[in-house]
Amino acid sequence: MDGLVIFAILLGVGYFFGARAEQQHLRLLQHREQAIKGLVLSTAGAKTTVPNARQAELFVGSVVISSDFFKTFVAGLLKLFGGRITVYESLLERGRREALLRMEESALAWGAERVVNIRIQTAELSGNNGNGVVALEVIAYGTGVR
Repeated sequence: MDGLVIFAILLGVGYFFGARAEQQHLRLLQHREQAIKGLVLSTAGAKTTVPNARQAELFVGSVVISSDFFKTFVAGLLKLFGGRITVYESLLERGRREALLRMEESALAWGAERVVNIRIQTAELSGNNGNGVVALEVIAYGTGVR
């Protein structure tokens, strides 16, 4: 019985603090995205001609974002039934947006007028043969030109 109480407390704490941290991160992302609206982004391929490119440099933004205890528990239950694991979709969205922002912010600091050939890659990081902490690594990279 004590184990069940401890588990319920951990689940509640994970939900409360995880939801709070996620909401704060989403607000911060929105604020930072508004601040860099003027940068032109393109996923066009490497063979696309970029007019007036005096200089070019590769920019990378990466982030590792971890799941909270509540999301990990709910995802474990959903794996029993199959289908979408929606609790991880917000985790992936936050990681993607953060990685892109970090790339864009470093390109702007360099003086880029646009970033072309943007690519995004993800990887799952977990220990113990997939039974450890659930974390996602998201890397965004592109060529900044000025």
